Amino acid sequence: MQRAKLLPLIVACALFMENTDSTVIATSLPVIATALGEDPIALKLALTSYLVSLAVFIPISGWMADRFGARTIFRAALVVFMLGSVMCAMANSLGAFVGARFLQGMGGAMMVPVGRLVILRSVEKSQIVGALAYLTVPALVGPVVGPVIGGFITTYFDWRWIFFINLPIGLLGIVLATKFFEDIREEDVPPLDIRGFLLSSSGLATLMLGLASGGRHLVPEWVSYGCVAFGVLALYGYWRHARRTAHPVLDLSLLRIPTYNVGVIGGSLFRIGIGAIPFLLPLMLQLGFGLNALQSGLITFASAAGALLMKTLAKRILARFGFRRVLTVNAVVGSIFLAASGLFTPLTPHWLMLSVLLIGGCFRSLQFTGINALSYADVSNRAMSSATSLSSVAQQLSLSLGVTVGAFALEAANLYNGGRELGAGDFWPAFVLVGLISASSALWMARLAPDAGAEVSGHAPVSARKVTASAIADHRPLE
Repeated sequence: MQRAKLLPLIVACALFMENTDSTVIATSLPVIATALGEDPIALKLALTSYLVSLAVFIPISGWMADRFGARTIFRAALVVFMLGSVMCAMANSLGAFVGARFLQGMGGAMMVPVGRLVILRSVEKSQIVGALAYLTVPALVGPVVGPVIGGFITTYFDWRWIFFINLPIGLLGIVLATKFFEDIREEDVPPLDIRGFLLSSSGLATLMLGLASGGRHLVPEWVSYGCVAFGVLALYGYWRHARRTAHPVLDLSLLRIPTYNVGVIGGSLFRIGIGAIPFLLPLMLQLGFGLNALQSGLITFASAAGALLMKTLAKRILARFGFRRVLTVNAVVGSIFLAASGLFTPLTPHWLMLSVLLIGGCFRSLQFTGINALSYADVSNRAMSSATSLSSVAQQLSLSLGVTVGAFALEAANLYNGGRELGAGDFWPAFVLVGLISASSALWMARLAPDAGAEVSGHAPVSARKVTASAIADHRPLE
């Protein structure tokens, strides 16, 4: 049990750095846009470029960990992430900033998935929920303190300093990994699917670039359309390639596992809505309501605080009600609180905003804990590397789509309202749209069997409960 606590805490250093970085940037987006002379909506590329980089390089993270050792790759990823952070601080244009964020994503692509893989291969299945909870509790401190730190630095100092806070955290992660990580690797690693990697990486990168760069940001409109078309064709080519390849870089056959299918696809729908929050909420509070970066950060941190609170209760809730009931009902409730943010106005009391974000953060945290645990409930240890890669790619793509969809709805609402500077009335359609997308995930969760993932959740299977009830009724001893 001690190992189930120690390893997640070490990986949490990386997750803490990554999540702090993301929330710090989200809070500072309006100020960064002004400093770079860009439209604030154009800064969606700073968020999506990082997420796209994750999606591009995550597919080979499992193979590299198997081939070169998890500890080696984990430490190298921390170094790359810190280098990208320094380059972000030195950027003087949107293009340079987006490129530096892409480099950060290369490090993040190896950092967190490889760390999670170490945990999943080192911890008993009955302890997975608890181990993942230990992993995310320290990491969730990042989103709690990130908006406040980012707002404080941006308001009273220079936004470029927000990227240097990654350096001491990254160094701590390297030291702890060196001391406590086993250099886990596989003996008979299959050859890397180079053709599949080229097809999937080019397809994912160009598709997301095309979608995110729409609206005359960074590239001409015709380039955006061309990227979308090329991306779709490349991904179709990868799908055909993966069907006849023994060891594809993204093993789509894993989606035949019912619990994994629901966790990945249903979880992606939920994450689309959640992915829009770091983009929409700070812009609404600062550009729509006139708050400064620090005031915005002191409000948006409530969502992460709620998530931190729920992590202590998630395991017991899943054990009591099971995956299907929790994930289906919770998807709807969490989405309602997401859409409710669109009802905020400049006159809404801050305590009410904090309450809505705090409670909504609780429900979203419960959903993510359940989805993450469910996804690996029926995956064998041998397939865990491939499952981690595919699941992580889906997560990052859905978060990137959330930013893109939120930005599209915001631009459309702004254009409908006259195309002037962003105002408070431009934001509610975007929150409603992403809330509806998240709520649609409940339809996918409802497809789960009543006893799905019972070994992981600790929830007694339906068959076991029936046997127990029957034995009690017949006064028979239980086996």
